Amino acid sequence: MTLTASAATVTHTAALARFSHALSDPTRVGILLALREAPAFPSDLADALGVSRQVMSNQLACLRGCGLVEAIPEGRRTWYRLADGHIAPALNELLRVTLFVEPGCCAGEECRCA
Repeated sequence: MTLTASAATVTHTAALARFSHALSDPTRVGILLALREAPAFPSDLADALGVSRQVMSNQLACLRGCGLVEAIPEGRRTWYRLADGHIAPALNELLRVTLFVEPGCCAGEECRCA
């Protein structure tokens, strides 16, 4: 297999790194999956995911910083949606991936995968 330099630009690499950072936290994954279905207010997301409003605020700020969600002001409230129409289909495809985990690799506190 030969890799070409044009296959992934620095911009592509940075975008995928941001995306993978977002997917490294279960709360952020939950937010992205919820927003895949429909835009939402932070309080509704916090209730649905069982986290505090502060945790939700911090995680939404991270996702905004990564460029994955955008905030839409509506009066005194702000709701959130996925920042790009390609994110929802990408998440749908990732949900279809089957991973084989090495036995014993991800057991207990010694796991370096999570």
